[in-house]
Amino acid sequence: MGPAGLFAALTLARAGMKPVVVERGKRVEARDQDVSAFWKGGPFDPESNVQFGEGGAGTFSDGKLNSGIKDKRCREVLEEMHRAGAPESILWQAKPHVGTDHLKAMVRNLRNEIIALGGDVRFQTRLTGLDVEDGAVAAARLTGPDGAYALPVSAVILAVGHSARDTFAMVYGAGANMSRKPFAIGARIEHRQDRINRAQYGPAAGHPALGAADYKLAVHLPNGRSVYTFCMCPGGQVVAAASEAGGVVVNGMSLYARDGENANSALLVNVLPEDFGGEGPLAGVEFQRQWERAAFEAGGGDWRAPAQRVGDFLRNQPSAGPGSVKPSYRPGVKWGSLDDCLPGFVTAGMREALPLLDRKLKGFADPDAVLTGVETRSSSPVRIERDADCQSNIRGLYPCGEGAGYAGGIMSAAVDGIRCAEAVCSDLRSKSER
Repeated sequence: MGPAGLFAALTLARAGMKPVVVERGKRVEARDQDVSAFWKGGPFDPESNVQFGEGGAGTFSDGKLNSGIKDKRCREVLEEMHRAGAPESILWQAKPHVGTDHLKAMVRNLRNEIIALGGDVRFQTRLTGLDVEDGAVAAARLTGPDGAYALPVSAVILAVGHSARDTFAMVYGAGANMSRKPFAIGARIEHRQDRINRAQYGPAAGHPALGAADYKLAVHLPNGRSVYTFCMCPGGQVVAAASEAGGVVVNGMSLYARDGENANSALLVNVLPEDFGGEGPLAGVEFQRQWERAAFEAGGGDWRAPAQRVGDFLRNQPSAGPGSVKPSYRPGVKWGSLDDCLPGFVTAGMREALPLLDRKLKGFADPDAVLTGVETRSSSPVRIERDADCQSNIRGLYPCGEGAGYAGGIMSAAVDGIRCAEAVCSDLRSKSER
């Protein structure tokens, strides 16, 4: 029930299909409580966290709705989100955003509309298997609060997000064609927001009409690597985004007001399939997991994240504590060296890029800026192959959204959900006409 699944289900429900929507996590109200408790030092729930639960990973983000895709469905998504409670400003802003506070209400309202139209939403229910007969999906194997059961189906839209690693393995085992996909890893870089405002706005910084400044930076290194910022969160915070025990993952989040003390973004280095090592399409998953576990150990094994000041990072020395920038990550950080939890080519690329990026945005390499690691979930490490009608080689299976490798953010994922739902409707209509 991320943006791809929500908009696929809404499209099907409005077409009279009465879809069954399966979400392994909890409804957003309970999920929000679990995440807040974890950030305060409470228990980690592998089924209810920043990655899993109603609304998907985007629920705990800045809620950016701008996208590089050109598709008429983009306007439809914005209008639906506004009707579901998103601010009217998303209909006219060049860089619309919702903020995690509005996202929580919006996804709840979308869910209620799906149910009102006849949809069946099943929370805390996992897709654990697919029955395939004559090359087509015949049933979905589900495990919910009342145990395991088989649900006969003719179509499954697989909108699982980029972190459903067990589902990737299950789908691959069922015979779906999959391939390795490039992605990127790195750390969150955190500055004081007033410093970013001054760098971007100059003397006008602080004017109430301007709001919190953002940025988007990239540099291409001589060795062919790219280093870039991603998912910049003005006035936001760095958040704990793990989905597996024993692995630390960071992400960024902002409220709609973007009025926090710090700004943060991911500082990422591209990772190619040949970097993964291993064999098979799931090698990228294991590559991510390796560095998440290293970060867990470097953080002390208690869900703190490893952190290092930029000045120390550039001098190749561990950090002992903060300077003028106080890290926002909760449950807290452990100061040290990011070399303990990132590949050498990633830290080398970041060190080479930081001074170059500082030339583009004065103060970006501020010695007191904080690097918090590791960010490994910027995009899916796999692609579940599909054809022109959005179906896998297993007929009736529709890989969809960011997790399947066909989107990169809230807007493009929602659009892909609509596209896949339209493909399901077209296929069922064509079968009924035969």
